[in-house]
Amino acid sequence: MTTLMAYGPVTFSIYPLNPQSTERSTEASYVEKPVVGRRPPLEFMGDGAEDLTISAVLFPMKFGGLSSLSVLDAMRTSGIPHLLVRGDGTPLGWFCVIGAREKATYLDQSGVGQKIDIDLHLKRADAPNAAGYIAALMTLL
Repeated sequence: MTTLMAYGPVTFSIYPLNPQSTERSTEASYVEKPVVGRRPPLEFMGDGAEDLTISAVLFPMKFGGLSSLSVLDAMRTSGIPHLLVRGDGTPLGWFCVIGAREKATYLDQSGVGQKIDIDLHLKRADAPNAAGYIAALMTLL
């Protein structure tokens, strides 16, 4: 199975949890200094926010993976940042789950969608301390 990316304990692959696209936005922080008679110069204050959205599709009746949604929700409620790694092994940084949107279609007789579209909203964070991260990770598994 080909791993396209991994976010903490959740693996995004061709199946069961298939990422369709990612969207990234970054910012830099500047302060304007008022100056008479000319454009205000900008003073660079540092790196700003970095947001990442992963859009994925899940087919739980065909490939399973429904438990991935519970794990992602537990990651959101824990407030702990997790490492995001691209499929080629490149670490993209530590991110927190800010929010998620799920849209289930083609509901079966028990109300479970046969196709579930997921938008996972992440925000870059500083790395957690090792002890806190291990403890939080153990609660997710």
